[in-house]
Amino acid sequence: MQPTSTPLRLAILDDYVGAARGSADWRRLSDRVKITVFEQPFGGPEAAALALESFEILCVMRERTPFPRALIERLPNLRLIVSSGLVNRSIDMEAARERGVTVCHTTGKDGSASTVELAWALILACARDLPRQELSLRKRGWQERLGARLSDKTLGVVGLGKIGSKVAAIGKAFGMEPIAWSPNLTPERAQKGGARFVEKEELFRTADVVSIHLVLGEATRGLIGAHEFGLMKPEAIFVNTSRGPIVRETALVAALRSHAFACAGLDVYDVEPLPDDHPLRALDNVVLTPHLGYATSDNFRDFYTDMVEDVEAWLAGAPIRVS
Repeated sequence: MQPTSTPLRLAILDDYVGAARGSADWRRLSDRVKITVFEQPFGGPEAAALALESFEILCVMRERTPFPRALIERLPNLRLIVSSGLVNRSIDMEAARERGVTVCHTTGKDGSASTVELAWALILACARDLPRQELSLRKRGWQERLGARLSDKTLGVVGLGKIGSKVAAIGKAFGMEPIAWSPNLTPERAQKGGARFVEKEELFRTADVVSIHLVLGEATRGLIGAHEFGLMKPEAIFVNTSRGPIVRETALVAALRSHAFACAGLDVYDVEPLPDDHPLRALDNVVLTPHLGYATSDNFRDFYTDMVEDVEAWLAGAPIRVS
């Protein structure tokens, strides 16, 4: 782009925990852009359009504010979107191209370890009933119920890619037997990923822990619902750190209410942030976390440092990491 004497307006979106400014050296842009940080979600496309209509540059976090065509077309000054990660499926790329908006991404450094770790944090929290046990100690002085061990149990991994195979490896370290299924998984690939291939119904019927690690797409949207939950053991644990819409949320709520299985550990939801009146909030057999899978200080330093580099390159007329 051409140099300008008037600073451009840059918005950093959805900085829920106030991490953006301290995670990168935004001072490198201070003579050319004016930065505004939005810490709270907008609550809908109308609010987003009104808040962002004057900005030329948006730095966005994947899986937070979506940018469909209807919103992009209401941002007349928008010229650059920089998103965390290699791909942000919530940005309408065709609409951005039509309006001459450059979209850049970050380097895609492998931050998958944080999601693997969170999946196991949720598995362990469910198995040992940690939220209620912690509350019992604080309020009543000691434990009130028993948890379950994982050793010698069966771990069902739905999706045996980069994250799922690491989850399976940790399961083995706990003394579990990993089994796996996904729509395109074969017995040979399952073996390479450290698990035994089984069909979908067998996985849900036999696993003591089911952990979801699929990419959201047309083939996986609503893939898990009432039928699968009805197959699970009464003492089983269900964990989703992947994407909310892979699971039919109303079926999940119904299964938890009826105690079809013992406990769920959830980090992702159909609507994020999770609405105040959502029925999941009222259930005591579910451990809820606010989409923490990739949200670590280490990953955010990488994201925001790359965002500064992307904006600098675009300002210099030589955009990098263009999506």
